[in-house]
Amino acid sequence: MPLATVNGIALNYQVKGDRARGTDTKGAAPLVVLIMGTGSPGRVWELHQVPALLAAGYRVCTFDNRGIAPSFESTAGITIEDMVADTAALIELLDEGPALVAGTSMGARVAQELALARPDLVRKAVFLAGHARLDLFQKTLSEGEHELDASGVRLPAKYDAAITAVMNLSPATLAEPNAARDWLDLFEFTGGPVGPGVRAQRRMDHDFDRLQAYRGIRVPCLAIGFADDRMIPAYLSRELAEVIPGARYQEIPDAGHYGYLERPEAVNKVLLDFFSSSR
Repeated sequence: MPLATVNGIALNYQVKGDRARGTDTKGAAPLVVLIMGTGSPGRVWELHQVPALLAAGYRVCTFDNRGIAPSFESTAGITIEDMVADTAALIELLDEGPALVAGTSMGARVAQELALARPDLVRKAVFLAGHARLDLFQKTLSEGEHELDASGVRLPAKYDAAITAVMNLSPATLAEPNAARDWLDLFEFTGGPVGPGVRAQRRMDHDFDRLQAYRGIRVPCLAIGFADDRMIPAYLSRELAEVIPGARYQEIPDAGHYGYLERPEAVNKVLLDFFSSSR
């Protein structure tokens, strides 16, 4: 991924097109910008969403949000306004806007605020596990994460993997022995201490309520909720769609917070159908 200076910081990004389809050059096809959630790099989209979008004839931009090295880690603190400005500056740098935009979890918040503040840069927007506010559970969980980060305590790897699985996967996935084993092994292998940039992302303001503000969004929007999501319950995603004029809502069954990884075929179909629709 190349590093670009946007909004006064270094941002690690990548743009892909399909050479066989003639979409590998600037402006050859509509650009989709994918915004990742807390603590994860942009390359996570490469597992399922990028291949599907390329096969459908789109160009795709993924990037590491501030807080995720080698992008600027912003250890002194991160605000949602920072991340919105980063994304807007990246789209302007690419000079291929207005873009189709999709984000998940924290990335959905960025996409929501971008659609509100810079509709000139957004053709359509999709919010996976989107939300205009958090309920008491999410706020308490966030405070607990902050305290755990500050304490320096490390959970045993297997226990940490189990907690990660319960919080981010559907019971339907965990009921399948092979799938459960694969996910638990992955979480155990990739777990451990998080860096200062990720901790800065985790410290972002969680006491917000943007329900009234989002009534001002005018670009076509789709909110996708995951039926078994414990991190961002589906009712919060449905609530988001209800306040945005003309927005659609789609719920994916048997999917947790990582629904775009658990049920990629279902998510990709909804995503592609919305992007290709007349509205």
